[in-house]
Amino acid sequence: MTFLLRLIINAVAIWLATVLLTNLEVVGGDDTTGRVLVFLVVALVFGLVNAIVKPVVRLIALPLYVLTLGLFTLVVNALMLMLTGWLSGMTDYGLRVEGFGTAVLGGLIISVVSFVLSVVTGSRD
Repeated sequence: MTFLLRLIINAVAIWLATVLLTNLEVVGGDDTTGRVLVFLVVALVFGLVNAIVKPVVRLIALPLYVLTLGLFTLVVNALMLMLTGWLSGMTDYGLRVEGFGTAVLGGLIISVVSFVLSVVTGSRD
């Protein structure tokens, strides 16, 4: 149940980021149900990228985290969003990210919205 709730929270956060940023979009899905499924699949890919790749990047970039007092987190979140876009770009549907600046803002929006929704729903540890 927690996994499904986290997936929905990430999908809502990604949806809100695509609404707020013009250079970040999710393509695919002809009707509303298809669109929701595309957002859920993108959220699943984003969650897998964050679960598998992000810890390795954090460990390798640990000196940069210390040097920048944690601000390097924005760069890592942007890279994870761009990696999600690249992975889903191999299909006809998925996330499309236009540029690093958009990825930074998108990663920031997704992080904040996911945090707030996790606190509101009580799914935050």
